[in-house]
Amino acid sequence: MQLVKVADMIIQGNRIFTGKEMMEGGIAIKDGKIIDVCKQDGTEQYIGNDTQVYKFDNQTIMPGFHDFHIHLTLGCFFEDYVNLADARSAEETAQKVKEFADSRPDDEWILGFSWYHIFWDKKEMPDRTILDEVIPDRPVFLLNAECHGAWLNSKAMELAGINENTENPPFGMIMKDEDGKPTGILLETAMRLAVDQAFKIPEKKAVELMERFLAKANRLGITSVSDMLPLPGFEVGDLALYRKFEKENKLTVRTFFLSPLNGDLTQARRLREEYQSNVLKFSGLKQFLDGVATTYTALMVEPYSDNPSEKGEAFLPPELLEQWVAEADREGFRVRLHACGDGAVRLGLNLCEKAEEQNGQRDSRHAIEHIEVIHPDDIHRFAKLGVVASMQPEHMAITEKYEDNVYLSRMGKERDQYMWPIKTLGESGAPMAFGSDFPVVELNPMLEIYRAVTRKFNDGEPEEGWNSTEKIPLVEALKHYTAGPAFGNFMESKLGTLEKGKLADVIVMDRDLFAIEPEQLLEAKVKLTVMDGKVVYQDRE
Repeated sequence: MQLVKVADMIIQGNRIFTGKEMMEGGIAIKDGKIIDVCKQDGTEQYIGNDTQVYKFDNQTIMPGFHDFHIHLTLGCFFEDYVNLADARSAEETAQKVKEFADSRPDDEWILGFSWYHIFWDKKEMPDRTILDEVIPDRPVFLLNAECHGAWLNSKAMELAGINENTENPPFGMIMKDEDGKPTGILLETAMRLAVDQAFKIPEKKAVELMERFLAKANRLGITSVSDMLPLPGFEVGDLALYRKFEKENKLTVRTFFLSPLNGDLTQARRLREEYQSNVLKFSGLKQFLDGVATTYTALMVEPYSDNPSEKGEAFLPPELLEQWVAEADREGFRVRLHACGDGAVRLGLNLCEKAEEQNGQRDSRHAIEHIEVIHPDDIHRFAKLGVVASMQPEHMAITEKYEDNVYLSRMGKERDQYMWPIKTLGESGAPMAFGSDFPVVELNPMLEIYRAVTRKFNDGEPEEGWNSTEKIPLVEALKHYTAGPAFGNFMESKLGTLEKGKLADVIVMDRDLFAIEPEQLLEAKVKLTVMDGKVVYQDRE
């Protein structure tokens, strides 16, 4: 007779969403894995003297959230610097920065984030002189809300060696006035000219910020993330710090990270050999195909509706990208490609298709990131090529009010119906995965889920949702934040659903998500987070 194992932990409740079904029962956990998922009182047999038993009523019990797209180290920095999202003018932004600078007299560089001129009453790019008036003697570097542009004061420009003679780097822009003098705005790769100086940070501080991020993620029910590491102008990422936390058993969020796709696979080969644990794992290569529509740098098939002379451009020559993607694919690396515009989405799919033609079909799971708009001719190609559609629904609500939605003017009526085509892509058979793009937007998964389910802006408009036919049911949104990313990271046999034999990443919400109005999703909190069979967060209220 086979003896029944004694579980380390039992989680029981009436509303367990396994990822495949809803049930009443319990989950038995031992040595970091789920040893059984039982209906009714079936887990009672696994209870021993030392078993921790957590009993819940009608709160949703489900797999841990898996954020498929964040910038981890940059997000850690942002937690410590001034948030400018609420400012409604360049002058108000500068005043907030001054108040922050006065409170941090020992900081060499003053750093801030999330300003955005399209949120301001005057929707104009700011100038360095506005910052100079309040902070003339310390360098200031302010990253915008999409992390594709920065606003610097004159001191920062001086230290970075940027002047009227400085040329634009490839795929970047130093904005200049009519006299040829830099305005203080750096776009895309031009940010690199100042980043290395601005983002120096002592190890002790880095550890503190990492601890703060992990605590926040666990509080939000996030048990896994894909760290996209590079941004235009940034190579911010600290693998040594991640490894330190892993060795000390403090990495309470599984981290699947990427490195740049740049034509040299030497580093990628080494990282693939060195980082292969279930907690810290190298998961592929990332590159940018375009920018963002708000600054007309997203690559479009047809010109912008409100700027007919512009349709954006690819960040790199397509023939070079074709070579890089094919080489990476040939060696078994997965590639993830930033593509906001429909032209970039098409380019990304073309690259994946040509790699398949050259190397043969395989389970590559390459991914296209963002897909803010798509040409209808390309919708079916995701499923055909097995390319993961990696989307961040919160991005669609770029402004507080729907009437201020800049995408309406950028895209025009004809393309409007193809923006954030979440339901259409899912129904076409495309593998889907949700993420936040933190710190571009908040880390909270419920924001993304709410936006995907309602497609409303923060003012509650449109009442039926923007492109209401693209709304998806809650169950699909939850799957896209759990099973979808697990599949995207080749971890579907270990993560994404609550099943016997899988790693024990489980969360408990404070309510039944399936029994509330969509607006209440924003109020939902996490009661318990279990990662690798250990409680990493518990709400004791």
